[in-house]
Amino acid sequence: MRRRDFIRLVGGGAASAWPLVARAQQPGMPVIGFLSSRSPHDSAYLLAAYKKGLAEDGHVEGRNVTIEYRWALGRYEQLPAMAADLVRRRVTVITSAGGEPAAFAAKAATSTIPIVFTIGGDPVKEKLVASLNRPDGNATGVTLLTNLLEPKRFSVLRDLVPGVSLVAVLLDPKFPGSERALHDVEAAARAVGVTIKAFRATSDSEIDAAFAGIAAAKPGALAVTADPFFDTRREKLVGFAAHYALPTIYQFREYALAGGLISYGIDIADGYRQAGVYTGRVLKGAKPAELPILQETKFLLVINMKTAHALGFNISSNLLSLADEVIE
Repeated sequence: MRRRDFIRLVGGGAASAWPLVARAQQPGMPVIGFLSSRSPHDSAYLLAAYKKGLAEDGHVEGRNVTIEYRWALGRYEQLPAMAADLVRRRVTVITSAGGEPAAFAAKAATSTIPIVFTIGGDPVKEKLVASLNRPDGNATGVTLLTNLLEPKRFSVLRDLVPGVSLVAVLLDPKFPGSERALHDVEAAARAVGVTIKAFRATSDSEIDAAFAGIAAAKPGALAVTADPFFDTRREKLVGFAAHYALPTIYQFREYALAGGLISYGIDIADGYRQAGVYTGRVLKGAKPAELPILQETKFLLVINMKTAHALGFNISSNLLSLADEVIE
């Protein structure tokens, strides 16, 4: 398949899973506190990418660095206590993963321990840093830009279903920026005469209820907004979309690999590797205030033709020609 690589300011990722219980720290070894909104299961390849980045700077878990893991499993309300626990344990650096909720929790827990984050939005607007070039505080990291891509994903969805008049949008109101994402999609839809109907879910039972509502509304397509909680439930979301034969777009390639019809977004593993590189640099003495924010600009359009055939859905030759990857 053909890949389009846009100008990139950052580097990338891969992954391996890790148990919920952290390893015991070996004497004299620096400790990374890895705080994630997601789960070890759905983050397996991302964690491998992160470790690859660490290794590029000479840091290998168990050999010369220890990692304490904290996974919120999509339950954002647990993150502040997890971050506070890492601070009490006096970790050397905190890497926050899984978007803004983990970054906010880490930032609120300490103003002295270095923080390397991965988020989906603008860290300056979110007040995580003072500026992109010089963060001027104890935090730096990578912005994956995925929260800002909702209008583009809507455009791709329209190319997928050209005559669609009603599009359902699934969002999580507990995720920072979700209402702004909805606003952006609604603005893009108004410009082309498409109606948007929003459905909100913050738990598994609410996902069930949302899809029942979506089925009753009979939209021509569905957009699942960027949200780490949804990432931890991607098999469930993909399963519902297949059950209702609903053309659906998602933010990451991992959804298409799980059977989702189409995804458009950044190469998230790429961003995690770079977060690992930055964490390694901090371990070597670099100050977060002097490490510019990295912006991921490598985008992937992935189409799952197996799913398209199963749904009896035709993908235009034009859209297929734009795809970076087609899963046969």
